[in-house]
Amino acid sequence: MSRPLLQKMGRFVEFINSGDETIGQEVVSESAVFHVPFSDTPLKGLAGYMQILGMMRSAYPDIQWTLDDTVIEDDRVVAQFTLRGTHEGEFFGVPASGKKIQARAVNIYRFAARKIVEETGLPDLFGIMLQIGAVNPPVAH
Repeated sequence: MSRPLLQKMGRFVEFINSGDETIGQEVVSESAVFHVPFSDTPLKGLAGYMQILGMMRSAYPDIQWTLDDTVIEDDRVVAQFTLRGTHEGEFFGVPASGKKIQARAVNIYRFAARKIVEETGLPDLFGIMLQIGAVNPPVAH
């Protein structure tokens, strides 16, 4: 089962990098639940994921995700991504800085009928906030 899930993850990366809802319909279940670090309530279905993409693209219009590594077991995939983009819009209240960012995300997916039914997204928001100047790096003593 790992090869089909790896292929689906490849299509998922195409979806998040393009925002093409047609590809999204291939890989995201309408009943999918997305656990995100910025909301107590999970987002649902393709519309919920489009919200996530919209938020990211409004702050980083050129954002691109690279799938670096996967661990696949049964119906679960743990995926390590690198994301890159330019901070050109407000992000969590931080105005555009024009700075380029590069960060990691480790996300956990569950599949059913070869579609994503659950994602727990764990992007390195702290690293992103450091890179756009939202927080100051700690000073070593």
